[in-house]
Amino acid sequence: MPNQYFNRASFSTTAPDDDTAERTTDKATSEDLAAKTDTQQQQQQQQSNATILRELSKARLSALVVCTTALGFASAGPTALSLTSIPTFAAASIGTALCASSAATFNQVIEVERDRQMKRTSNRPLVTGAVSKEMAMGLGCLTGASGGLMLGLGTDPVTTVLGVGNIALYAGLYTHLKPRSEINTWVGAVVGALPPVMGWTAAGGSLMDAEAVLLGSTLFLWQFPHFFALNWMYRADYKRGGFAMVAVNDPDGDRTAGLIKRYGLYLASVPFVSTALEVTSPMFAVDGGILLNGYALYVASKFDKERTNANARKVFLTSLWYLPCVMMLFLLHSRRWHEEVTDDGRLALENGGTEDASILVSMQKLMNDIQSKGRDLCMHEAIASTRLGVWFGNESNETAIDGSKCPISLGKAVAESANSPMAAKEEIRLDRESAEEESRSFAGESSQKR
Repeated sequence: MPNQYFNRASFSTTAPDDDTAERTTDKATSEDLAAKTDTQQQQQQQQSNATILRELSKARLSALVVCTTALGFASAGPTALSLTSIPTFAAASIGTALCASSAATFNQVIEVERDRQMKRTSNRPLVTGAVSKEMAMGLGCLTGASGGLMLGLGTDPVTTVLGVGNIALYAGLYTHLKPRSEINTWVGAVVGALPPVMGWTAAGGSLMDAEAVLLGSTLFLWQFPHFFALNWMYRADYKRGGFAMVAVNDPDGDRTAGLIKRYGLYLASVPFVSTALEVTSPMFAVDGGILLNGYALYVASKFDKERTNANARKVFLTSLWYLPCVMMLFLLHSRRWHEEVTDDGRLALENGGTEDASILVSMQKLMNDIQSKGRDLCMHEAIASTRLGVWFGNESNETAIDGSKCPISLGKAVAESANSPMAAKEEIRLDRESAEEESRSFAGESSQKR
């Protein structure tokens, strides 16, 4: 009996402890699961907010703006950059990106109803209700004000006016014209052409400098093949949204194909103009003008022959890799990056601290290394490194090739050799022989008549 009592007592005293431990474990597990769920929800909310911000700001477009602004700034060359600073570069790039973000947000606020009609824009945050118009307007005002303030404090008045003015041009005139006139594409191209010009002016350049005009023209002209191809692929969508695009009013694609080819030809002329103005070395005319644009024009001609979405997509995709390539080629062949830093520039580097100086020196070393590597790989350098033999009659003349050592220089050397005194003598000899031959022929005809 005592044993039975002991066993029951033992059972009755241990069972509640086990239940309590089990309940404690279950409670801890539930708390862990709840905490984990809360963490996941917070992460999802953060990701959702980041996605909304990225969509409203059109992050890809803003990234392109940063790249083109940086190109304009870097195109100033080592001497000009030695007189500026890294904070100026950061202010120009980030300030321009914030202004672009502001313009994109205001554009979506205004076009929310039209975006709702289009498949490619139906998932935008304002259309889905993920964010309210009031919050989007607040974001647009915040990014616009901070972008303008950053440009004003970190760069110069010209760059600031261009940045703030671009917000008004994109969110105002461009957005207003999109459902009303096809000219909206040309206005939008002006908006896209300004960021590299802003980078140039932020680095100390002028709006009237050849580099500013060439950089702006490149971005202006590039946008037409890019956007006309995009318009053609989504012409039905743009029609649903009520936008006045060229492709919407061009059922056969004649105007679209013609505009793509025309502006492709205009774009192909820029490297030659740049070379003629001595902004870049002659190799830019070969790399950018002939090779790069040659392929772009080939793709455009294929679309002209067969106006399919597949060929339009090829034009569009070509434009995506074309722009970074032509920008890098412009920078690599820029004559400003072949120059030495002036005494004023060296003094500025010494007084400006080691950080800016080391970055600039590293940039110039990188540019020189890339240019040197390009010379090693290119066939024309091997040809130009020898001496070119030019023969006239039975004599010969060797012409040394120097300068940029490219095919254009080869042609120039041959032309100069052709204008040499020996060439002039050869021309006189050939003219004399021709005259004597004509005289003999005339004498033979006269004797036959007699």
